[in-house]
Amino acid sequence: MQPADIQVIGNALAIKWNDESESFISVEALRRHCPCAGCQGEKDIMGNVYKNSPKPLGTTSFDLQSLSKVGGYALRPTWGDGHNTGLFSFDYLKNLGEAEA
Repeated sequence: MQPADIQVIGNALAIKWNDESESFISVEALRRHCPCAGCQGEKDIMGNVYKNSPKPLGTTSFDLQSLSKVGGYALRPTWGDGHNTGLFSFDYLKNLGEAEA
């Protein structure tokens, strides 16, 4: 699944996919579902999850500053609080959009 067009419209990320479907993901949901190891943790070989202590999210945490395409498979958002380590695969974004619908 590849995006044909990506735009921020108001407080949502709008994605038109190459199969002509569309996804609308609120910026807040995008940030709250950041898949990076710092936000979601990471598992060791035994399945134990290691995660940072939760950081409080302020108003700048939901201020989407920019989106960068990573290869042919993901987007990396940069947030107003400087967070930019989340790589959102296109499949992950498609699933987030379906969950929000």
